[in-house]
Amino acid sequence: MEDMTQKPHIHMDYFEDLTGDIAAPAAIGVEEIGARIYNIREEKGISLEELSKLTGFSVDNLADIEANRFQPQLGAIIRLSKALDSAFGRIVSGVGDRLYAITRKNERKTISRSTASKGQKPIYIYKSLAPEVKGRHMEALMVQLEENPGADMSVHDGEEFIYVLDGVVSLKIGTDKFDLEAGDSVYYLSTTPHLIAAKTGKATILAVMYEG
Repeated sequence: MEDMTQKPHIHMDYFEDLTGDIAAPAAIGVEEIGARIYNIREEKGISLEELSKLTGFSVDNLADIEANRFQPQLGAIIRLSKALDSAFGRIVSGVGDRLYAITRKNERKTISRSTASKGQKPIYIYKSLAPEVKGRHMEALMVQLEENPGADMSVHDGEEFIYVLDGVVSLKIGTDKFDLEAGDSVYYLSTTPHLIAAKTGKATILAVMYEG
């Protein structure tokens, strides 16, 4: 079966290259993502073959995602959300029903995802901080980064704000390189080539994504 990550000509989101082991008392569960994608596709009357043409993903890989045999990375979800003309947050966290959200530290919603190949380890984990707000245009995430030398730069629509919580983060943006320490932050247009990872060991960031 063809690897879906080999077909797109760019990496759509730097989260495709992140890994982490942030603990959580309860998880939303990656198994819900496949069901959300299936439901949105059915609502819009789009076949798997049509979605394959729109995204560049093989029909087999799309079927695996919808059947929860494979958990897509966030870059893949961005492509799917645009192809389905649906909000990125609806696929990742579901549709909210509140005007605001207060998230206690022990109530953060956790979503797990595998690496690019089905069943491959390690597991990628990030926390969604405000999925309950309806009509939102941003996604606030807590992500644990690991070292990722030699990874490709990412380019996609939208804007991103990153705030370093702990560790040292290596940032490449355009032709510039920076080391960001706890308390440092960066804001950039996601259409600028970028790559973010832990410089050594692990680092934790707060990431706010605006899909645009």
